[in-house]
Amino acid sequence: MGSDAKNSMKGVELTEAAAKRIVRILAAEQDKSALRVSVEGGGCSGFSYKFDLTAERNDDDTAIERDGATVLVDEMSLIYMGGSVIDFVDDLIGQSFQIRNPNAVASCGCGTSFSV
Repeated sequence: MGSDAKNSMKGVELTEAAAKRIVRILAAEQDKSALRVSVEGGGCSGFSYKFDLTAERNDDDTAIERDGATVLVDEMSLIYMGGSVIDFVDDLIGQSFQIRNPNAVASCGCGTSFSV
């Protein structure tokens, strides 16, 4: 089994900073209970990440929970995101969720687009 296959079977990790930010965002959204992260075709490198607030959990969702925060990733997106770490970064450039994805062989400057 190659390293790509091994990574696709791994889960997705949520950092403490990301969990704190998700809890803070959801506190202001009474009808939402989780952050959904998905992978879609498109973007300047071939695939892009999509972030949505949701109250619904689908049958094929994997739930990543930490410190009261829940992130949902659908089965198809998990294939591309296995072994990834979702972080929240607050630096001079700005604030953003960032995904460190071991499956990505290239990414763009915006940080939301990648190729495998």
